[in-house]
Amino acid sequence: MAKNKTETKWFCNNCGHESPKWEGRCPSCGEWNSFVEERVTKSSKSSGKPRTSISKPQRVSEIEATDEARIKLPSNELNRVLGGGLVTGSLVLIGGEPGIGKSTLVLQNILSLRSRRILYISGEESASQLKMRADRIGRLNDNCYIACETSLENIFNHFDSVKPELVIIDSIQTIATDEIESSAGSVSQVRECAAQLLRYAKSENVPIIIIGHINKEGSIAGPKVLEHIVDAVLQFEGDRHYMYRILRSIKNRFGSTSEIGIYEMCQRGLREVTNPSEMLIKRDGEELSGTTIGVTIEGVRPFLIEVQALVSTAAYGTPQRSVTGFDSRRMNMLLAVLEKRVGFKIAQKDVFLNIAGGIKVNDTALDLAVICAILSSNVDIVVPSNFCMTGEVGLTGEIRQVTRLEQRIMEAEKLGFESMIIPKGNLKGFDTSKLKIRLVEVARVEEAFRSLFG
Repeated sequence: MAKNKTETKWFCNNCGHESPKWEGRCPSCGEWNSFVEERVTKSSKSSGKPRTSISKPQRVSEIEATDEARIKLPSNELNRVLGGGLVTGSLVLIGGEPGIGKSTLVLQNILSLRSRRILYISGEESASQLKMRADRIGRLNDNCYIACETSLENIFNHFDSVKPELVIIDSIQTIATDEIESSAGSVSQVRECAAQLLRYAKSENVPIIIIGHINKEGSIAGPKVLEHIVDAVLQFEGDRHYMYRILRSIKNRFGSTSEIGIYEMCQRGLREVTNPSEMLIKRDGEELSGTTIGVTIEGVRPFLIEVQALVSTAAYGTPQRSVTGFDSRRMNMLLAVLEKRVGFKIAQKDVFLNIAGGIKVNDTALDLAVICAILSSNVDIVVPSNFCMTGEVGLTGEIRQVTRLEQRIMEAEKLGFESMIIPKGNLKGFDTSKLKIRLVEVARVEEAFRSLFG
């Protein structure tokens, strides 16, 4: 009989690097004071033939290319982010802040999927709590089985008895295996449990969706190796105080990582937002300075978003810089361009910037809208409400060209905007004769200001 050996090892909380002793700095990721001590139990190797079979190398030309079988989920937004549906035998990780709606998103999709046998493993909530949430969503499904369990060995027993066609693990940080002595949520437990679930998904061809926590830095809690084990990583983003949520693909072995899904939190769960532009733009007729409309692209979807800025005299001597939904370092760069290239003195003023709707935008094509909103608030002149804009701002004050300009223009025209500021020379090969929107081409920041403010 194989004997169990217990030993103590140190693991990096950030990347999962393993070391026999404590180290001040992780040699793998460079993080300081990230090593934690854990007791690991290993069984000695038994004699006999190896369990795994040796695969035979194949030429690339001999490999038969086949399309992955996918399960179409009720949510079109989730299907698009996954690349067309949930691939059978895949391991998908969904992460997000507590209370953001991860469990609600998964539960309302599986309760509407009545053609497959589903097993929902809950390590955080009781069965009665899940029943209350299902009643609030307004969907019941007799093919969905609920099991409140945190032991990995007992979970595999449930697999054998239920024979599920889809598995949900909520959450991976609460699951622990008896083979490792450390507590649930530790680096070694998360890594081992995820590896065993991956083996089951691949061998039984059963898709598994794992729900994970995020840490205070905003990344998936647990070792970085967890993200390497799974086939897809989806991040559920958004401010809990706002209605809108964004499902973003960080990693996807079966699709694009440039897709996003937009949801709105309602009383009966999450509702898909098919036209985000109309939801993110305020069109009540009231015009105020410091507000512009920028045209951005997330994934393959263009949409218009409202940029708000407030510039005021520094009340406490030291100027404040506050940013919500935009890169703070990029805003500081744009402020330096305004100061150096355009000549507006705002170094001693407070600057507050907000992207409406609680959405985070990383598209550099929003630079022009940001810089125009800041200037509009600084001089207290209203930007015309029928204007929208797109363009990247360089360090010399030039307006650089953006990608997929045609889609941005068509989206602005569809929403009824009359004029749009675009980078000069960006319309190569694009027929503008049938457009109703007026396109204003600018090469520098000063030209954009003159077209807006005269």
